[in-house]
Amino acid sequence: MNFMNIQDISPDQVVFFQYGFIKLNLTIAFTWAVMALLAIGAWLATRNLTTGEKMSRWQNLLEIIVAGIRDQITEISHQKAERYIDFIGALFIFIAVCNLLNVIPGYESPTSSLSTTAALAICVFISVPIYGIAYKGLKGYLKQYFQPTPFMLPFNIIGELSRTLALAVRLFGNIMSGSKIVAILLVIIPFIFPVVMQLLGLLTGMIQAYIFVVLAMVYIASATQIQEQEDGGHQKDKS
Repeated sequence: MNFMNIQDISPDQVVFFQYGFIKLNLTIAFTWAVMALLAIGAWLATRNLTTGEKMSRWQNLLEIIVAGIRDQITEISHQKAERYIDFIGALFIFIAVCNLLNVIPGYESPTSSLSTTAALAICVFISVPIYGIAYKGLKGYLKQYFQPTPFMLPFNIIGELSRTLALAVRLFGNIMSGSKIVAILLVIIPFIFPVVMQLLGLLTGMIQAYIFVVLAMVYIASATQIQEQEDGGHQKDKS
């Protein structure tokens, strides 16, 4: 079985096992491999947590990552990062690790599959109303679909759906095209040039992970920022 067949558009096409409608393909296999790697890494990083000056390298790295994600959430949303860091942090780390593992021969990033990127985009799509309703209430959240006029309702709904599609297609297209270009160059111009493209691909993968979570945070913040402003106004009135 050739995992690096350049004719394969998606790792979904490489099927290990199938029984009826149940399929075990390359995307699922590598997705679970990444999940297992993240679970082991999380265990190693948190098994000896300490609040003292001396800490393990794993804890130090974890704190740097968490602090960076928290700062980005606060900068983008102007809200408390603790509300969103679990979801946004999980998205970023999963996508980033999936893309970074492209350096391993034979590995196909799950994010080069449209099914994976669509699933991630759907998670964002569902999280937006969940956070919006949690902080604005059902009435307050639904009210934004009728702004600035009730005639904008169908356009606002289309906008919600289209940005979900854009999230999925953007991540899928960039990761898939990068991996296929490297595979083609390995056939045409082996050795040096593909290595440079591989390094650029890793950089692109990290950038795509960052862009994905930034857009996700922007969408969530847009659904909750009015409530934050109202809360701020009420606090000023009380003071």
